[in-house]
Amino acid sequence: MSSALAHLRYSSPLAERAAQQGWIKWAIAITVALGAILEVIDVSIVNVALPHMQGNLGATLSEIGWVITGYSMANVVIIPLTAWLDDRFGRKNYFIFSLIAFVLASILCGLATSLPMLIFARVLQGLGGGSMLGKAQSILFQTFSKAEQGAAQAAFGLAVIMGPAIGPTLGGYLTDALNWRWIFFINIPFGIIAVILAVTFLPLDDQTPHQHKSVDWIGIALMTAGLASLQVILEEGQQDDWFASRFICIMAATSVLSLIAFTFWELHIEHPAVDLRVLRYQSVAAGSAYSIILGAGLYGALFAIPIFAQNNLRFTAQQTGELMIPSAIASGVAMILTGKLIGRFGPRLLIAAGSVVTAGVMFSLATINPDTGAGDLFWPLVFRGLGSAMMFLPLSIATLGSVPKHEVPAASGFYNLTRQLGRQPRHRHSHHHAFHVARPSTARLSSSASRRSATKPCTASMRSPAFSSGSAPAPTMPSIAPSAPST
Repeated sequence: MSSALAHLRYSSPLAERAAQQGWIKWAIAITVALGAILEVIDVSIVNVALPHMQGNLGATLSEIGWVITGYSMANVVIIPLTAWLDDRFGRKNYFIFSLIAFVLASILCGLATSLPMLIFARVLQGLGGGSMLGKAQSILFQTFSKAEQGAAQAAFGLAVIMGPAIGPTLGGYLTDALNWRWIFFINIPFGIIAVILAVTFLPLDDQTPHQHKSVDWIGIALMTAGLASLQVILEEGQQDDWFASRFICIMAATSVLSLIAFTFWELHIEHPAVDLRVLRYQSVAAGSAYSIILGAGLYGALFAIPIFAQNNLRFTAQQTGELMIPSAIASGVAMILTGKLIGRFGPRLLIAAGSVVTAGVMFSLATINPDTGAGDLFWPLVFRGLGSAMMFLPLSIATLGSVPKHEVPAASGFYNLTRQLGRQPRHRHSHHHAFHVARPSTARLSSSASRRSATKPCTASMRSPAFSSGSAPAPTMPSIAPSAPST
């Protein structure tokens, strides 16, 4: 047993036996990785089902986007508070509570009968799931020694980096085979398994009496106002013509003033809700800023592509998910290779290489238009998976590896917040961009379809459920929602 785990106590005989035999740390890794991948998949699994939700709930394209926005807003508010909640309620207790809240909110999402009910449930789901990714990463850094971090973070990253690509595939299958509600119900069995594993293997929380700390209500209120307003700007600015809108200007002023006041307050209070002092570590400050790029590369393409594929390529939800499979495979291969290469070349070179690849992919995907076919998306999505994986593991280790273990939760929370913010501007913009690209005139669409079928045989083959049997044409799909959406 490593020295980091020698003093820990467990609530189950199985965990005690695992600690004696030396595999408890890997049981902990599997537990937290399962919780994290539930959250990661849930971010992208919704995308392919949005047209079905839109038709079923009678929502406009702008309104249905709040299913994603509500989840994201809850995420950005709860992520910075993870370290404080962890310290106040206990690491194990809070992780289990987050899992249970996530599962219950998933049930509520699946039972939603109206758009407001679904958005409310997604906010609750975001509050439960938002902390799991950062919390899982901080637990790994506190559980494994520095020499073992490469292998531990590679195994964790393999699950997390493939999640965004697996989500659309799983969501597409569930939506077509059952209905869109099952993209939420699928969380129930895996969530229950994660709760059982957490109860069994996570060490008991420290029972040493802590000095009672007052709740930093002012800091929490300022942070909530600042980040929530910023989120509204990022999500609504595009359709409201940015600062030409009085509402956006008010939100911008609220965000700037709240975040300035929040920063001043947190740096001068004795027990802050969010410990900004971790930014004194150069690696945390630089890594958090760079993680915005990682967030854009990791999630950016995954919001525009599914809607574009359904609206323009006339893919079913399942076929749209299958379009993302090569990206998931590439991510997995790259993560394994990165785990082996990081010790030889160091994180900086790999981060730089991954950034170049991701920049090239974003440039390529920026040119999609009504003439774009599925074959044109194959290599950009493959390289997206490669580039994101090459950045994820090295950046995590470079950012958090040198931070003292007792400050890892605060540093991890801030690092994951910036990655979350990095993907935000693409949510609503991606849906509108994909929608407008997918609405050419009838003649142009017919001409585009003819050119694709005549000049891009690989496109036709990718439209079949297995991608390999191109004999049957892909079923058509209305540009906004299915004519008979599932209930």
